[in-house]
Amino acid sequence: MVLKEFKIRSYECQFDRAQVEDLERRCKVGPSESVLDTMGDPMCRIRNCPMYIMLVAEMDNELVGVIQGSIKTVTLHNHHPNKDMAKVGYVLGLRVSPHNRKKGIGSSLVQKLEEWFTSNDVDYAYMATEKENHASINLFMNKFGYIKFRTPSILINPVNHHPFGISSNIEIARIKVEKAESLYRGFMGASTEFFPSDIENILTNNLSLGTWVAYFKGDSGFGNLEGKVPNSWAMLSVWNCGEIFKLRLGKTPLSCMLFTKSLSLMNRIFPCLKLPTLPNFFSPFGFYFIYGVYQEGPFSGKLVRALCKFVHNMASKTEHCKIIVTEVGERDHELIHHVPHWKLFSCPDLWCIKALKKNGRTNRFHELTNTPPRGLFVDPREV
Repeated sequence: MVLKEFKIRSYECQFDRAQVEDLERRCKVGPSESVLDTMGDPMCRIRNCPMYIMLVAEMDNELVGVIQGSIKTVTLHNHHPNKDMAKVGYVLGLRVSPHNRKKGIGSSLVQKLEEWFTSNDVDYAYMATEKENHASINLFMNKFGYIKFRTPSILINPVNHHPFGISSNIEIARIKVEKAESLYRGFMGASTEFFPSDIENILTNNLSLGTWVAYFKGDSGFGNLEGKVPNSWAMLSVWNCGEIFKLRLGKTPLSCMLFTKSLSLMNRIFPCLKLPTLPNFFSPFGFYFIYGVYQEGPFSGKLVRALCKFVHNMASKTEHCKIIVTEVGERDHELIHHVPHWKLFSCPDLWCIKALKKNGRTNRFHELTNTPPRGLFVDPREV
């Protein structure tokens, strides 16, 4: 059997959009076979990044593969105060049409993307995938030399029509972008992995709904940019992913279906209990992504939970927002106990990384991958 030749080239919106959207629909993602609806913009997941590219694989005038990549500058570790910034390239959105797999298309797309990274002076390339995605893991680790780097947790909480009560002893306030940037740079910039150097661009983006802080009434400290903070406080920001793409589940685990039916039955019998309800995930839905979660102080866990409830109540007023997603690193294990989520939907994530520069980077890469994880900042532009 003679394999047909294919070529890799840059994505051209005018000619490729319809085929890329069709490819996305045919390449279902994850165990729930979720389908991504890019709402007419296949580059929506990277368009807000500082630098980005989409490559396509073409065979006989048909698009049979696609990959996306973005570049930014982030903090990696603080063992070398003057060398803790690095230029990183993120690999995402690798798709190959079901009938054209195992023909080297995926490998060629990754190789061309890495060449683009190298031409733009990128230090490290990294990617994120599900732990059960063995095909992706084998491709990146066995063929391209990526190694396991971090295993953050993706926490998912359904949005229902029952608002959450928030303690009257807790004050929640929206802060201005300038204040948010000052707090993030001051408290997360030097101590968090993958903290973006252009945090101000994220906070001022139209998809960022705002930043909120929580503290106990009677405390003070958020009066000005240089002011002190309370003994216990927390903050987070919200990104509206539903404005750029929608999701739809192809199938739901049997345990989830049984759980949903049980809740529905209980609600009909005992409506006064106000039990949570599961949204319809089989119709396209959007979601809010909580990013930049930070807590400090002995009672800050309660403040994180109050902020998450506040975001839920805000999301419940939005028609198409069905879930709230948060991703936290291994070092942020305390957050898992304070961020409301359903274990039924939540799952581990796997980040793999690779050094693209060899000269003078070997020791630094070894230190990076063998150092215990710190707090992790997950960029909402790459969700």
